[in-house]
Formats: sequence, structure tokens, C-alpha cells
Amino acid sequence: MNPDLPCSDPGLPSTAAPATHTGPISATERGPPPGNATSQVRQGWRRAATRFQFHAELCSRLCMIGRSMAKAGTAAEVALSQQLVDFIEASPSPFHTVDTVSKMLTASGFTRISERDDAAWDQLAPNGKYFFTRNQSTVFAVCVGGKYKPGNGLTIAAAHTDSPVLRVKPISNIVTGGVVQVGVETYGGGLWNTWFDRDLSLAGRVVVAENGQFRSKLLKIDRPILSIPNLAIHLNRDISSDGFKPNFETHLLPILATEVKAALSAESPVGGEKKDPSSHHPVLLDILAESLKCNASDIRDFELSLFDTNRPCIGGALKEFIYAPRLDNLGMSFCCIRGLIDATGSLANDPNMRVVALFDHEEIGSASAQGAASNMMPTIIDRLTKGVKTQSTIRKSFLVSADMAHACHPNYSEKHEARHRPKIHNGVVIKFNAKQRYATNSETAFILKEIARRRSIPVQEFVVRNDSGCGSTVGPILASNTGVRTIDIGIPQLAMHSIREMCGVGDVTHGVNLMDAFFTEFPNVDAAIVPAD
Repeated sequence: MNPDLPCSDPGLPSTAAPATHTGPISATERGPPPGNATSQVRQGWRRAATRFQFHAELCSRLCMIGRSMAKAGTAAEVALSQQLVDFIEASPSPFHTVDTVSKMLTASGFTRISERDDAAWDQLAPNGKYFFTRNQSTVFAVCVGGKYKPGNGLTIAAAHTDSPVLRVKPISNIVTGGVVQVGVETYGGGLWNTWFDRDLSLAGRVVVAENGQFRSKLLKIDRPILSIPNLAIHLNRDISSDGFKPNFETHLLPILATEVKAALSAESPVGGEKKDPSSHHPVLLDILAESLKCNASDIRDFELSLFDTNRPCIGGALKEFIYAPRLDNLGMSFCCIRGLIDATGSLANDPNMRVVALFDHEEIGSASAQGAASNMMPTIIDRLTKGVKTQSTIRKSFLVSADMAHACHPNYSEKHEARHRPKIHNGVVIKFNAKQRYATNSETAFILKEIARRRSIPVQEFVVRNDSGCGSTVGPILASNTGVRTIDIGIPQLAMHSIREMCGVGDVTHGVNLMDAFFTEFPNVDAAIVPAD
């Protein structure tokens, strides 16, 4: 509103300047006699007061509606973020993550198939929803569009199920100074200093002998059984000047029990003959057997990781943050699966196949049978297309590499490139790197931005400083392995690779909504692009 303009409300006294007269003033122009002037002014101000009260009440009501809508939006964001919190709590290892995803897909009408069963793959049909797993740590979900024909494209999202952790060594039995410890190995590039003084436990999979067969069982011990205590500052004065510099081989050993208590416990075993204690301490094996409800002697082998028993949660003064372990990359794994499920309502009109691939071993380079650097994606594409017009399909496909991004840390903002500082709640981050540490290019960035624009979903852009190193994702690996157009994205977070990470509830909503939009809108956006090749 321009304050220089006269008020146009007839109920208010005019603020217009009086007319300028050059001649005599007539009786009409003079108005009523002076005796009536005061009465008219009073009436005008009464009307003004009434009008002001009306506008004030209207503004108050609009504000209440706005606050109500804001609360409703926040409530929806918190509800969706609570789903992510529950997802993370149920997924302390890649094996549990795949199990959790499998349950979500089954509950949403997806049919489980096996890579071993050729007949099941021959039955893939339009409007069908399927999923399969490999090594219990990688999972693919596939939705066949109702209008899919051979040669049409694939709409693909890829993320990963693993996070930096401490893993139990094949021979873990260590007794030092009357204390029983567990030998562990670092997996990925963790902020290992954050693992000290935490209430830790174990999760993973265990191979168990059962009725003459051998079965892989998931294990999660929900109570704290391990801890890596810090050295008291009285014995480590140099920490104030030299910083915290633990030796990862000798200082990361968690304490399981004291030798005296362990010896007393051994007098009343859980059951059955003991496995050779030279590999793992009997106390550890008894705890595993108790959780699995089997004899310690039935345990044949295992892959176990440590995890923090402090549960993930929604926090902050305004309930706007998620505090959780393994946000990298369970955050984007959740967004991909939730978005795929939410988008199934538009599947009947989709000319493409939709695929979500959650790979294991990204944190250590992806070079495994179930990692993104294997031939898994190319062979699965060939299997989905049944070898018919596969190359045409590849050129019409698009892959979103979905991995968490770095929000600008308020205490270390100088670590970010000055014009590329992603903010929490400001939307999904598109990642760029000229050295192809991220697979984004101008075409793939435009396509995703256009998809986001059509759904009014905010996006941000990120590039590292020239004097800083840059991480990578499965994006460049899959792009080079398949030849599919690829972009790298992720929702912003703080404390990446810490045992306790942080992101915003609003960005979880942005992430899920963008994946939903991607699966629904990509064929339409791609059809509007004139091919340059």
C-alpha cells in the first residue's frame, strides 16, 4: 500500500488535500454552518472506529486461520518424520533396513520375487508391483507402468542401506587387565570420536544351526551391553592442546564385562555345549544365544555391528529437527521407498517402469556383489526389459542418486562455498561437481528442477569449495555402469557420519514429495524435451 495515496475507504475521513480555489467560495462549497461541523466530524470518526474494529477482527481471524494452517502443516511434517524415526529405530544394520523395507512394500501390495526364480520374472506385467533382495542387505522395488511397452524408459531412484559403524571382528575375544573387550573393525569414514561414552549394543545377522539346516537370523539386542569409555582428562592433559586423537586399533575397543563377573557367569551357562571361546568370549555368545532363543553352540557365524541404543527422536524447541543415527543414508532410503509407495496411484497411466534400488556397501566404495559397482544394475535392467529394446530403454531412462547432503553448519559456515550453502527446511539439495564426484549435469538438473517446479517443491544447489575435498555417491558409479542420465540429490543434514546426526522435519516432507513427483512427472517432463543426440 502506497502511503502517499489518499484513503479510499468511505467510512474514514479523507486524507486528500483540500481543493484549491482561485475565486469566491459559494454557499454550497462552504458547506453547513459551523455549528454542525463538530457533529459531522464525530460521526465520521465513529464510522472510522467501527470500520477499524471490523478490520481488526478480520485480521485476527485470518491470523488464527494462518496459525491453524501452519500447525496443521507442521503436524503433517512431524507425522511423516515420525515414520522416518520409526524406520531408523527398526533398522540398526543393513540387514534390518532391508527387512523393514520389505515389510513396508509387502504392506503396500508389492509381491516378493527371487532372483533365483526365472518364472517369476517372466510374469512381470503392467500395473504389477514387485521387490526382491540380495544378500539380505540390498533391495530393489519395481512398479511396472500400466502403459509400459518394450523400449520405454525406467524411472530409477538409488540410495544405500549402510552407514559408518564399528563391526565385530571374526576373532573378537580380548581380555586386558581383568576386563573383557570385543575386537571391532571400522567400517566407512565415521566420526569415531562420537562413539566414545555411548550406550552401545549389537545388531546384524547370525547363521544358526536349526533342525539339521542352517538359517540366517536377524539379531538386535535392545539393551546397552557395550561402552567405549574416554580417558579421564587427568591422565590425558595433552587433549586440550593437541586435540582428541585416538588410536583406532587400540582405543576403540568396547568393554563387555569384567573377567571376574564373566567367570562367575560361566558357571551357569545359557544352555548346551559352548562354542570355541578362542574366537568370541562366552559372555558374548551367551547374550547372542539368549536373544536368538537358541544354544550358544548353534551359532555358526555372524556379521554384527555396534549401534547406539539412544533412540532417534524429533526435537528442537519447535519440534523441527530429527536427532538420529544413520540418517546417512536411511533418510534418503526412506524418502525413495515412501515416495514410490505414495506414487502408485498414478501407476496405471505411466508409460515407464519405476525402480528403487537400495544398495549395500556404498560407504566403502560399493565394490561387492550387492554393491552399486557390481553388474547388478545392468543385469537387472536387462532382466526387466527381457532383453527387448534394452538400449532404447536405457537412453530414455533417468536415475536419481539419493544421498544425504551437507547443510551449512552455523559454527563452520566458512567450510561451505559462499554462494552454495544449503539450509535446513529449504528443500532438497542438487549436488554439482565438475570432477564428476556427483553425476549431475545441466540437463539432469533442469529435469529435476522442472519436476519440482510443477509440484512447488523447493530445491537448493550445492558445490564444494575449490580448496576442499568432495565425497561421492552411487550416482557416478551407476551412470558409468549403465549409461543412464543421472543426477545427485539429497536432503540437508548436519553431523554427517557422527553416531548422532541431525536434519529438519520439513526436508523429510520435501524429500518424499519430490520422489513422489519424480515417479509421476518424469515421463511427462522428458516427453517435452527435444533430444539433442
